[in-house]
Amino acid sequence: MFIRNRFTAALLFLLAGNPVLGATDAGISAAEGDASPTAGVAAAPAQPKASEAVFRTEELDQMMAPVALYPDSLLAQVLMAATYPGDVADAAAWSKAHPDAEGDAAVKQVADQPWDPSVQSLVAFPAVLATLGQDPAWVQRMGDAFLAQPDAVMDAVQRLRRQAQAAGNLESNEQQKVSVETAPASSTTTVVQPASSSQTIIIEPADPQVVYVPSYNPTTVYGTWAYPSYPPVYYPPPPGYYIGTALAAGLAFGAGVAIIDSLWGDCDWGRGDIDIDVNRYNNINVNRRIDASQRKFVHNPIHRDGVPYRDNFNRQQNGLRLSGGEQRESLRGYDAQRTAERQKARQSLEKRGVQAPATSNRQARERAQAADREMRSTSQQRPRAQNNQQLRQQARQQQTARQGPRNNAFAGARQPSVTRQSINRGEASRQSSSRSQKASAGRQVQRPAHAPARGGARRR
Repeated sequence: MFIRNRFTAALLFLLAGNPVLGATDAGISAAEGDASPTAGVAAAPAQPKASEAVFRTEELDQMMAPVALYPDSLLAQVLMAATYPGDVADAAAWSKAHPDAEGDAAVKQVADQPWDPSVQSLVAFPAVLATLGQDPAWVQRMGDAFLAQPDAVMDAVQRLRRQAQAAGNLESNEQQKVSVETAPASSTTTVVQPASSSQTIIIEPADPQVVYVPSYNPTTVYGTWAYPSYPPVYYPPPPGYYIGTALAAGLAFGAGVAIIDSLWGDCDWGRGDIDIDVNRYNNINVNRRIDASQRKFVHNPIHRDGVPYRDNFNRQQNGLRLSGGEQRESLRGYDAQRTAERQKARQSLEKRGVQAPATSNRQARERAQAADREMRSTSQQRPRAQNNQQLRQQARQQQTARQGPRNNAFAGARQPSVTRQSINRGEASRQSSSRSQKASAGRQVQRPAHAPARGGARRR
């Protein structure tokens, strides 16, 4: 009894003192609590941030350079959507097939799509999806970085904005409003930071209901790039998305997109996460409404669609099997007894020398390659026949030498016409011989008779 009480107390202590286990349970319940998954906004407190450094500073700057100068609200939607790279690829294909769809109307058209709401919101901006659709691997890396290192991603964005501002390529105009805020000083901070790192650059639309998506070349807009080994990549938009062309160094803007509810996220630079405007979210996502108390973005693994996580924390946090998995397997037709019977039959075939069928495409491919190599090796070892007739003759001679002379009693059985001709020739020869014998037997030979010679000379 004493041992059982000690074990129970230790278990309760671990569950109460381990934030990762608590967050895991909260994340699973939040993901499954809603019949129709929301944007990953959990009913439980937000999960703790990952601390594993998956990407280095130069890698973060490189991947964030193409989107760091987007307005804060649009950047927040991009970061949330990038955690679902498969949905982003599908949304980019849909937007390309519907070039005239934009704004809130486009978002309502995809309300029945199984994408995360953060991805659905991006169809309001065809230019953004045209950029993200050019490199799915880059989108996945950006989402993985935001899941594993949200603070580092936010710092990279601010670092790039300061570089663009110092190069004279980031300022307020008719399309956007650029402001600088000083981060509040912390009483517990002892490390002295440069003045520039304590400033936060905010980018907002000049008109709250009209958003202009900037287009720029990262290789020039940020001035001298600090990491030559990690240069930024430029994803030029397709023709027609922007009016005119970007300057050699600077930003170009296309036509503004009228937005009311499609942008419901915003960057929380102080905490390194995304805030949710619940009212806007519920207005545009009528089928996936969330509670007013849920004001932070939490990743929803249901919309990950099997894409693996790059860091250990998210693999443990979001890669766990959700409860009720056994029921879902039975609905898909999975039967444990049938699987055991198949395994038993496969083992029986192997004992009899029959190779079991491949269990995966990779195994089938390897078997095919091995069979092809074996066939090629056998063909190389076998001498190539240059005269098939000669080889067949040699085979006949070898067969005759092994079995002795062949009995030709039935040699013509397969060719009756040849046999008949031979019989006819023999019969004709026999008849001809018979006629000649009969003719010679019935004819009398007459010879001239000569008088016997008498003695004496013959008179003349």
